[in-house]
Amino acid sequence: MNARVTMIGLRRGGAEYMHFLRNRQEFVSSLIGTVGVYAALVLWQGGHDVKGAAGASQAVLMTAGFIAFSVYTAGLMGLPMSIAADREEGTLLRMRTIPNGVPAYLIGRAVYVLAQIGTYVALMLVAGAAFGGLDLPAAGDWLTLAWVLVLGTLSVVPLGAALGALLPGSRNAAGILSLPMMGLMLVSGVMFPVTAMPEPVQWVAQAFPLYWQGLGLRSVFLPDAMLAAEIGGSWRLAEAAAVLGAWSLLGLLLAPVLLRRAARRESGTRLARAQERRAAQGAL
Repeated sequence: MNARVTMIGLRRGGAEYMHFLRNRQEFVSSLIGTVGVYAALVLWQGGHDVKGAAGASQAVLMTAGFIAFSVYTAGLMGLPMSIAADREEGTLLRMRTIPNGVPAYLIGRAVYVLAQIGTYVALMLVAGAAFGGLDLPAAGDWLTLAWVLVLGTLSVVPLGAALGALLPGSRNAAGILSLPMMGLMLVSGVMFPVTAMPEPVQWVAQAFPLYWQGLGLRSVFLPDAMLAAEIGGSWRLAEAAAVLGAWSLLGLLLAPVLLRRAARRESGTRLARAQERRAAQGAL
C-alpha cells in the first residue's frame, strides 16, 4: 500500500465524514443514540459515587463505558451494515475496477469511523463536565486516551469490514450481528467488572479487543482505587497496546482479502437481480 492510496483513502474518509455532518437526520439520530443517552444517564445518576470507591462518581464510570460502547457499535455494528449496503448498491463492484480501490475504500472507512468516534467522545466529555461534574483527564492521560481510541478503532474497523464482506445482505445484518455482539459486550467488562464473572469467561473476554479498549479507557477516567475490580489489580496498559495492535494488524491483513473476494463475487447481472428482488420486497 503506497502513499497515494493512503491519501485517496484519507480524502474519501474526510468526504464521508463531512457528508455525515451535513446529513441532519443521520447526525442527530446518531447523537441521540450515543451522546443523548449518555447525557440523560449522567443527569440521572452521574452525581452519585460508585459504591466502595470514595471519590469516584458514576459519571466517571459511565464515561469510560459509553466511549468503549461507541467505538464498539460504530466498528462492529454500523460499519458491517454499511459495507453490506455498499455491496448491494455496487460500490464494492466499482472499487474492484479501480487500481488499489479496495484498500483505499478500507482506509476511507477507517478514517470516517475514527472521526465519527472522535465527535462522540468530545461531546460526551463536554456533556459529562457540564451535567455530571466529570473531571476531564489530566495532562498525561490525554495521550493515553488518544492512543487507546486510535488503536481501539483500528482493532475493530478491519474486523467490522470483514464481517460486512461476509454478511448475506444489509436487510438482515442487524439481526445476525446483534446477539453475538451483545454477548461479547456483556463478557468484556464494559457494563460491569469482568472479575465478577467466572475465570473461563475472563479468559474469553481478554481474547477480544473490546476488553482491552475498555481497560485502557478506565485507566484514563477511573481512580486507582478501582483497580481492585480489575484482573491482576493493574491497568496493564502495555498489554492493552500489544493486544489492540495485534488485532489491528490481523484485521488489516484479513479485511482487504475478504473485501476483494466479496467484490469478485459481484457482477452487474447479479447486482441488477438483487436490486430487483429488493424492489419487489419493498413493494409488498
